[in-house]
Amino acid sequence: MTLAGLLKDCVGAEVTCSKTVAESDVMLFAGITGDFSPNHVDEELMRKTQYGGRIAHGALLVGYMSRASTLITDHCGKLTERYYPVSLGYDGVRFLQGVRIGNTVTIQYRIAEVDILKFRTIAAIAMTNETGQTCAIATHVMSWLARQ
Repeated sequence: MTLAGLLKDCVGAEVTCSKTVAESDVMLFAGITGDFSPNHVDEELMRKTQYGGRIAHGALLVGYMSRASTLITDHCGKLTERYYPVSLGYDGVRFLQGVRIGNTVTIQYRIAEVDILKFRTIAAIAMTNETGQTCAIATHVMSWLARQ
C-alpha cells in the first residue's frame, strides 16, 4: 500500500489517556523549566484567586498531550511498520480552564485529517477534567518519515 493509502487509513484513529496532576509533576516541571510563577508554586496566594489554588503549567499540559500522540501510533496499523512519526508542533493551543494539583485530566487525541503531499497527520486534541469541563484544546501536526 502507498504512503497516501496508509495515511488515509489513520483518519479517525483515536486514543484517550488520563493523568492525575501530582504535586511532584508541577514542582519538578518548575525546576526543569525555571518557571516558578506563583500560579504554580504559591498555594496561599493562589487560594485567593478564581482558581482557588495553584494550577499546572500550560506547557506541562502540552506534555500530557504528547503522551497521547505517542499512543496513537499503535492505532495506525501498517503505517508504523514503514514510517515513523515526528512531531512538528501543536497549533492553536488554548487553555480554557485551570488545572489544579490533584485534578485528573483526560486527553482525547483523534486524527482528523491528513496532508498527503507533506506526509502529515493532523489531530484534534481535547483535554477535559474529571467533571467533564474542557481544560485545553489543540491541533497536533505530525510528519511521517520513511524508516531506513
